Amino acid sequence: MSASPLNSSSLLQSTQLLFVGAGNMAQAIVTGLLKDGFPADHIAAADPFETAREAMAEKGVHALAPDATRLAGAADVIVLAIKPQLMREVLSALAPAVRQDTLIISIAAGISVASLAQLLAGRGHIIRCMPNTPALVSQGASALFASPGVSETQRAVAEAILGAVGFVTWVEAEPLLDAVTAVSGSGPAYFFAFMEAMVAHGVRMGLSEDVARDLTLQTALGAATLARNEALPLAQLRENVTSPGGTTARAIAAFFDGDLEGLVGRAMDDCAARAAEMAEEFG
Repeated sequence: MSASPLNSSSLLQSTQLLFVGAGNMAQAIVTGLLKDGFPADHIAAADPFETAREAMAEKGVHALAPDATRLAGAADVIVLAIKPQLMREVLSALAPAVRQDTLIISIAAGISVASLAQLLAGRGHIIRCMPNTPALVSQGASALFASPGVSETQRAVAEAILGAVGFVTWVEAEPLLDAVTAVSGSGPAYFFAFMEAMVAHGVRMGLSEDVARDLTLQTALGAATLARNEALPLAQLRENVTSPGGTTARAIAAFFDGDLEGLVGRAMDDCAARAAEMAEEFG
C-alpha cells in the first residue's frame, strides 16, 4: 500500500524529522516530502560533508550539522541514511541523545533490528526499510518491517515518509527483507543490465546507439506502465504480444530455451543469500 498524500493529512505536520546522512536517498525523500507539503523547518539533517549539507540548505532545510548528536534530542523521527560500515561509529555517539519514544527508520542494508537496538542501547522504536534507487525520481519501491513496540501511528508516519518517493508495502517478518532485496532493492540493476544488453545488440544489428537506447528505454517504460495499469497477469500480457509463429514467439522461445526463469531465480537466490550474509557479518 502507498501512503496518503501529506497535503490531505495533518499526520506529519507537527513531526520533527532528522536525517542522519544527507546523501542522494535522503535528499530524494526530503524533496518528495516538501512537494507533498511537509514544512521545511521541521526537517533537520546531519552529514560530515559540507556539499551534502549545502544541497539540503538549498531545499530550505535550516537545521544542519556535521554530526547528529545535538539535533537528535528534538527529533520525533530519525532516518538513518548512512552507509552500513559507518553505523557503529555514528550510533555509538548518537544513542545517548535519542529519546525513548523516537521512531528510528533505517534504510541501511544488512543491519538487523537487533543490531540497531543494541547500538542504540535500547532507545527508540525501530523500522527497517529497503528502498531502491528509483526513489531518486519519485518512482521508488520500499518495503518496511516494524519491530515490536512500533505503534500504528508510527507505522503510518513511516509509510507517509517513504510514500513521498513512491510505492510502499510492509513485510511481517524481518527475514523477508532479504527477499525484498532480491526483488526490488537490487532489482533496478537487473533491468539496467537487460536494457544494456538490448541496446548493445541493437547497435550490433545496425541501429545507432541513440536510437537503440531511446527505443529500449521507452519500451521498458511502456511495458512497466502497461503492466501497472492493466489487471491482467504478466503471463497474459506477454501472450497478448506473442502471436503464434511470429517474431515475438521466436524471441521468447530463445529466452525459455536458455532457462530465463531458472537464471533469474538463481540470481535472486544469490542476492538474498548475500543480504543474509551481510547481516551476519555486521552482527
